[in-house]
Formats: sequence, structure tokens, C-alpha cells
Amino acid sequence: MAALTIARLTIREAARRRLLLALAILTVLVIGLTGWGFQHLSTLTNPDGTPIAASELRLATSQVLVLVEFMFSAVLALSAVVVASPAISSELESGVALSMFARPLSRYQVVLGKWLGLAALIVVYVAATTALELVVVSLTTGYVPPGPVGLAAYLIGEGIVVMSLALLVSTRLSGMTAGVISLVLFFLAWIGGVAGAIGDVFGSGAIKNAGTISQLLLPTDALWRGSVYELEPVLYRDVLGATTERAGNPFFVQSPPSAGFLAWTVCWVVLIVSFTVWSLHRREV
Repeated sequence: MAALTIARLTIREAARRRLLLALAILTVLVIGLTGWGFQHLSTLTNPDGTPIAASELRLATSQVLVLVEFMFSAVLALSAVVVASPAISSELESGVALSMFARPLSRYQVVLGKWLGLAALIVVYVAATTALELVVVSLTTGYVPPGPVGLAAYLIGEGIVVMSLALLVSTRLSGMTAGVISLVLFFLAWIGGVAGAIGDVFGSGAIKNAGTISQLLLPTDALWRGSVYELEPVLYRDVLGATTERAGNPFFVQSPPSAGFLAWTVCWVVLIVSFTVWSLHRREV
């Protein structure tokens, strides 16, 4: 199938640029540093010198782990954008696309192949990184989050969403411009989610609705919040989740995204990929 061939070529091109190797090395180094930090976290003591309680260690570990995963979430978004933004634009600008489309190869096959290749890279990176980080945390502190599989699934979804957006923009603008626009929208969606949570706490319908609209337009923030939910101890969510202070915390989530929202996210990705195909069809080569 032509799309699968394009997918393999996309993965090979990413490997040729040594982006995957550099990302893998940096990720291993960061996980090693976080492992050192978690090891010292397990040695914390009370003011009287006694070891902290196991429940307090789990809580502290979960909160630090959320911050670490937030860093990996930002790295994932940046990496997805860096790989996806020039995936189509560079071939249009260099004239490679002209020779590709002159063959019996439809534009939807090119888009689908590149999307599949990039999505496969995201799945492999997130699965490997999440598994390695959680193993390190478990070995150093004994803490295992309640939803490791859900954590990886939400992060994969987040990466695929921002990658799909960058791929769409790259059909009209240069790779650098597409990357900047995609990253700005990614962080604007995160800010919109924080604003929506604050509006919910203080009963501001306008701010809450603005946050909901931003999550619908770009579902990355809601997916990130789903990953936070999977990292938190169940007792922490049940006991402290109802307090106003916790409800406005961008690194605390009391409930995961609804099934309806997850269905919308799937539809969103399908729509964006369809728009990408349409945009490339309308583009003069």
C-alpha cells in the first residue's frame, strides 16, 4: 500500500536527520536525572528526624511526577511539531512534491502515509519514555500511579493532536512558520484550560465557557489533564479534590475527560487530516 510506503519513508527520514537519536539520548539523560531526584525524595524526613509517612511520600512523589510529565509533555509537543511542520512544506518548496504527484500517487496517500509514520514515532516514543520513567520511579520510591496505561494513552493522543495540526499548517506555510503557529496554539490551549478551571472555581460562566471552547478547538489541554488524573493517588483525588484550593490547581485534576470529549477528539483528528488532504489538493505544486 502506497500510504504505508510513505510512512516508512517518513520514519526513515526522521532517523536520517538523527533527530530520533538526539531525542533518545536526551530523554535517557533526563530520566536518569529525575531518578536521582526521586531517590533523594525517598530520604525526606520530618523536622524531628523521623522518616515521612508512606502516604506523604506517595503524595510528594505523585506531585513531582506530574511536573516531570509536564516537561515530557512539552518536549513531546515540540518534537512532534519539529518533525511534522516541514513534512509537507519542505517537499513543496524543494519541488520534490512535483515528482511525487506526477506518479500514480494520490495526495491523500501522501498525507495519510506521513501522518501514519509520524503517529508511529509518537506512539513508540511515549510508550518507551513512560515505561522507563515509571520503572525508575517505582524502583526509587515504590510509587506506581493508578493508571500507567491511561497516562501513556493520553500523552499519545496529545502528541497526535498537535502533530496533526502542524501537518495541516505545513500545507500552506513554511516549516518554521507552521511550527511556531502550532506551538503557540498548543500553549494557548493550555492557558485556556487553566483559565477555564479558575472560572469554574469562582463561578464565572464566561471564563469557564472560554476554557471549554479552547479545549474543543484544540483538545491538547484536556488530554494533558487526563494524564494528570492517571498520575494522582486515588486517596488524594477523593479527599482533597473538593477543596477550592485544589480545584484551581492546573496540576490537579479531579475527573478524567468524558467519553463524549474523547469521541470528539477522535473526530477532531479525522477532520484535521481531512482538511490537510483538501488543503494539499488545493495547493498549486
